[in-house]
Amino acid sequence: MVWCVPSLHLGNSSIIPPTANEEHWRREEENRRREAAEHEARERANEERRRAEEEARRWEEQRAREAQENAAREEEARRREEQRAREARENAERAEEARRQEEQRAREAQESAERYRQECERERLRAEESARRERAAREEAERVRAEAEAAAARAKAQQEAAKEAERIAREEAERARQAAEEASRQLALGIQPVVRPTEDELSKTKKDREYVEGAYHFAVAGISGSGKSSLINALRGITNGTPSAARTGITETTGEITRYPDPNPSSPFVWYDVPGAGTLSIPGWQYFHQQGLYIFNCIIVLFDTRFTATDIAILQNCARFKIPAYIVRSKSDQNMVNVLKDVRRTYRQDKLGDAELRKRAKELYIKETQLSVEKGLKEAQPELPSQRVYMISQDILCHLRVTNDLGNEEIDEDELPDGMVEEDEFQANVVDERELLQDILMDAKGRTSGPGAM
Repeated sequence: MVWCVPSLHLGNSSIIPPTANEEHWRREEENRRREAAEHEARERANEERRRAEEEARRWEEQRAREAQENAAREEEARRREEQRAREARENAERAEEARRQEEQRAREAQESAERYRQECERERLRAEESARRERAAREEAERVRAEAEAAAARAKAQQEAAKEAERIAREEAERARQAAEEASRQLALGIQPVVRPTEDELSKTKKDREYVEGAYHFAVAGISGSGKSSLINALRGITNGTPSAARTGITETTGEITRYPDPNPSSPFVWYDVPGAGTLSIPGWQYFHQQGLYIFNCIIVLFDTRFTATDIAILQNCARFKIPAYIVRSKSDQNMVNVLKDVRRTYRQDKLGDAELRKRAKELYIKETQLSVEKGLKEAQPELPSQRVYMISQDILCHLRVTNDLGNEEIDEDELPDGMVEEDEFQANVVDERELLQDILMDAKGRTSGPGAM
C-alpha cells in the first residue's frame, strides 16, 4: 500500500516530509550505529578486564615463585644443619667405638700379663733358671702394664674428646635453630634481611653502571611519579625537554637505571635516574640490592606526597652501607598552591593580605612535611635517627644551578637564560633549594678532593 503525503506549501517554498520508508531506514541506521558503539564499548571493557586479570595472575605467580624459592633456601639450610649434626654424631660414635676397642685391648693385655706372671712363678719354683725367667717375666709384665695404663689413658682421653665433640655439635645445632627462628620472627615483623653483595656482584654492578673511579656518583631513587627525572635535570641545570635532559612524564618513564654525566666538565659528578619501586615487582627491602644502589657515593631519596616504606628501606640500607643520603620532597611549588587554598579558606574571615597568606601556607607546608618524615623515621624497624628533609621546586633548583654555573656573568632580566625564572616567582616558591644544592655539591667535592678521596 502506498501512502501519499501532500506537500506543505509555505509562501513560495515547500517542505517535502520524509516518506515512511526513509524514516524507517533512518531509525534502523541509528540503531545499528548505537549497537555498534555499545558493542565496541563492551569489547574495550572486556579487554581491560582481561588485561587486569592477566596482570593479577602474573603478580600472584611471581609471589608464589618467590615463596617457593624462599622455602627451598630454608629447606637447604635445614638439610645442611642436619648433615653437620649427623656427621658430628658419627664422629662421636667412631670415637666411642675406638674407646671400647682400647678398653678391650687393655683387658686382654692385663689377662695375658696375669697368665704370664703365673707361668713365671711356676718356673721360679722349679729352678734358679726359672727365677731368672721370672724376673724377666716381671719386667715384661711391668712393661705390658705400663702400656695397658697408657692405652687406658688414651681411651679415656678419646672418650672425653668424643663427649666434647658431641657437646659442640649440640650447641651448633641449637644456634642454627635459634637463628632460623629469629629470621622467621623478623620477617613476620616486617624487618628486612641484611643482603650484602658479593665481590663479583659489586664488580659487575659497577661495570654495568659505567662507574668511574674518582668521580662522584649520585643516585636519585623513590617511588614512581615522584619527579626523579625532573630533579636530575634541575640538578644538572637543564630544563625538561632539552636534547640532553632526562626523559620526564606523568607516569614512570624510566624502566632501567639511566646515567647522566654532569654538563659542567669541571664537576666530577654523574647522576643516575633509578626506576621507581612502583614499576618493579619486588618488595621494598629487595629494591636497594636489586637496583645495585650499594655502589653509589650518595643517594637522594625523593618523594612527592607520601613518605613510604620503600623510602624507609632505602635509608636503612644507606645506613648499613654508610652511604650519605638526602631526603627530598619534590614539587613544592605545586604542593604549596594546594596548601594555600586551604589557608585561604581557614583565614577567610581575617582579611589577611596575599603575602601573609602565602607566608602561612609555606610555614604550614614545611611543618607538615617535617612531621610526616619524622614520624616515618621513628616508626621504622629498626628506628632511624632524625634527618633533615629538603623541600624543593625543580624550577627553583634549576634556576640556582644555572646561576651558580654562570658565576659573576651579568644577566639581562629581559632575556633570562634557559632554566632561570623571574624574581617574583623565585621568592614565592623558594624553600630549601639553595641549602640542598650547597650541601650535596659541597659534600661531594669534599669527598672527592679531601684526604679520603676515592
